[in-house]
Amino acid sequence: MKKMADLETPTASPSATPAPTAALTSDPQNIQDLTAFVGTLLGQMQERFQQMSDQIVSRIDDMGGRIDDLEENIGDLMTQAGMDGPEK
Repeated sequence: MKKMADLETPTASPSATPAPTAALTSDPQNIQDLTAFVGTLLGQMQERFQQMSDQIVSRIDDMGGRIDDLEENIGDLMTQAGMDGPEK
């Protein structure tokens, strides 16, 4: 059985992984482009989220109307059958 001291954790050399952010932050044009890209992306995501939210609210409203119609039809059927209406 190995002891904790016997286990080695691999380490990467600092030169093995280049820092891509250094090139992005040194050029103001790259920063502006990145900022514009992120802003556009966030705007698109917000628009899509709003569309999905509107669809969900619309479907919930439709479902509420269907439930109301169903309750009314059940009440009518119970009245025709000589039973008391549904209790609310």
